[in-house]
Amino acid sequence: MLTIFQPLRIWAIVSLMCLCLSWSLPAQANTKIDPQLEQQVLQIIRQNPKAIIESVQAYQEEQQQKVQQGRQEFLQDLRSKPKAIIGESPTTGSTQLKTVLIEFSDFECPYCAESQKTLKDLLAKYPNQFTLVYKHFPLVQIHDQALPAAKAAWAAHQQGKFWPYHDALFTNQKQLGESLYLDIAKNLKLDLAKFNSDRTLADKAIQQDLQMAYKLGLSGTPSFIINSKNVSGPVQLSEIESILEKEK
Repeated sequence: MLTIFQPLRIWAIVSLMCLCLSWSLPAQANTKIDPQLEQQVLQIIRQNPKAIIESVQAYQEEQQQKVQQGRQEFLQDLRSKPKAIIGESPTTGSTQLKTVLIEFSDFECPYCAESQKTLKDLLAKYPNQFTLVYKHFPLVQIHDQALPAAKAAWAAHQQGKFWPYHDALFTNQKQLGESLYLDIAKNLKLDLAKFNSDRTLADKAIQQDLQMAYKLGLSGTPSFIINSKNVSGPVQLSEIESILEKEK
């Protein structure tokens, strides 16, 4: 799985140090920080490592509680109103929404590409048992083509061709780029004018998917959330078949 977040502890320590400085130093535009005062603040931080660690731990606990609360709210909504969670996202498999498997994926992520064969096998083996939902989770910090590819796939979805476009992107993952996006669109006989226009409109939908991923505390791709009669929550790809087998 590819991840985008650095360890929270390091980030929190740096942020806390910056916060201490912002409290202690004059907040005046275009004013240089007094080196002596800066050193005094840093010395206070060095002399109180326990307080820093305790503050970081408290911050971590607070953030974890927020993630847990957000995840619980999401799962409750997924159980009670799955159509609202799915929204306009592409789906395949069963239309009954008895078991919903949500995939958060990035077209440039090699692990996402590897997972596609397993998902295809599961869809073939359990054709009417679960609904697969695709949510965009482009890791733009490490993949420069993740967002352009997501926009292209979203545009193809507007013409009812998301899944074949999705398959072509993963099949040709090493060639991601403008030439490939247009070639796939042509091969699928998409209306190119609409395709290009829709790509410029994709940001809102992709951002909604990203916000959903952040609310769930997801840190990498591929990530899976399942909701079925007996199981609800994040799962590993390796666990999905056993869950589906039990749901038979």
